[in-house]
Amino acid sequence: PPTVPPPPGPPVRGSLSLHRAYLRSPLGLLRLGQLVLGAAFWVTVAAHKYEGAAHFALFAAVLVWLLTLALFGLSLLGRWELVPWLGSRWLLTNLVHDLALGVGLYAAATGIMGHKAKQRSFCNLPGYSQHCLYSAYLSASICGGITACLYLFSGLYCLSRRCQDQRDII
Repeated sequence: PPTVPPPPGPPVRGSLSLHRAYLRSPLGLLRLGQLVLGAAFWVTVAAHKYEGAAHFALFAAVLVWLLTLALFGLSLLGRWELVPWLGSRWLLTNLVHDLALGVGLYAAATGIMGHKAKQRSFCNLPGYSQHCLYSAYLSASICGGITACLYLFSGLYCLSRRCQDQRDII
């Protein structure tokens, strides 16, 4: 099969500048939402006492958040061609990241935090005097669920572009 050239990036610039078209695109806006809600998820978990499976939820959220930050930064600066092997497949890289890592790991983390909130549901009763983690776990679960939906939407956006034989993320 003939080799296909890599997707064109933004025009080559001597200095770093923002790729404003990406920032205004649906994928750019979804990435911003993923970063904000993802940070809310892991900060909520990390700021409270956690144990057991919440360690995995925190690990998964931080891992996906850092990878999303890297994708967002490279896309915003228009420098994805600097990433060996993945830069020539940037749309596919974003698609796999969103559907496999983003949706998969955030769905698992949301399930873990939801289960932990359910286990602590007794402590939100009036008159309970001990420190209660129910609201923290519930907040993290809600943020995680919305974040997983945002990853699903961005994955579907990348998939629709790929199905239309477009090779760029914008």
